[in-house]
Amino acid sequence: MFDKRSAADPVGEYHFDVGRNRVFADLGGSLAAAGTLGIQVLDNSDNETLRDLFRLSSPAIKAAEGWAIAFDIGGTAVRAFTATRVTASLEAGGAIVSATINKNGWFVICTQESKAFKSIVTAYDNRGREVYKISLATGYALSAVLSSDNRKLAVLNLTGDGSRITLYSLNSEAPDSEYNYEDGLILDLRNLPDGKILAVATDSLIIVDTNGSGTEFFGFEGSRLGGYILGEDFITLHLFDYGVGYRGRIVTLDDAGRLLGGIVTDREIVSMSSGGGYLAVLKSDDSMFFDAELNEFQPVEESATAAGATQVISLGDRSVFAASDHFAVVFRIGA
Repeated sequence: MFDKRSAADPVGEYHFDVGRNRVFADLGGSLAAAGTLGIQVLDNSDNETLRDLFRLSSPAIKAAEGWAIAFDIGGTAVRAFTATRVTASLEAGGAIVSATINKNGWFVICTQESKAFKSIVTAYDNRGREVYKISLATGYALSAVLSSDNRKLAVLNLTGDGSRITLYSLNSEAPDSEYNYEDGLILDLRNLPDGKILAVATDSLIIVDTNGSGTEFFGFEGSRLGGYILGEDFITLHLFDYGVGYRGRIVTLDDAGRLLGGIVTDREIVSMSSGGGYLAVLKSDDSMFFDAELNEFQPVEESATAAGATQVISLGDRSVFAASDHFAVVFRIGA
């Protein structure tokens, strides 16, 4: 299970029992898993603090500061929860496309309806009560995020001309503003502390102001986007060189667009995760650990890494969680 090549000391195994296709999230001291049989939360001593059994054909999970939401992509099942209790249990009205949750436990679900409108976006409070709902007659709702003060909603939808980000106030039915992007596709969103929206597109990062104007934040300069993390500490991009296999680079930036660091890569990147001021990179044959400026942590004596893992999560206490459908381990990062 362990491969002695990396800058980490093993801490212990975790024993999740939630079926296949497991996905994981950090719950601030605990680890949450969603699988085909439901959800489970284990504390840092591998003790179970929550279990809820239900069917998920295509499990997905998102988390924010001690809150998590598990949902069935293409299905209807949704659970919002903390480390110790389920706070909302519901069935969506259509096939789920995506869901997100904010640090207060308020969440938003994008669904695809088979009749009438193309997409429905519904926001809920932390008890699962519906607080806002919009129906999109045109476009396809890909994702939506609620602001940290529970007052604003940003919706990303795909249109015939590209992508559109629409901003709403939860006390008004009419949109506040919208930003249309026709140069490529926008893939994801994150709220910034000043109320603006950070968007990741296929060719650049974009800042969308509250008035609907957009500014390129960081261009990919002819590279192809392989992966990204819109982290709270820093932003991470994995960029491929066109036509050169796995060769590319990983770069980190702060929220002001300043380049923090960059490294060249030539191996398959299986998973990346940032948290607590550092970055964990899981490659097909190794794992590496960096600070925000991409200075690599030096190996420590008797180091180890999890071979065969498919997902890695950086935890806030300078430890890393690595897992697959068959095992789950936590190990500490060396100084």
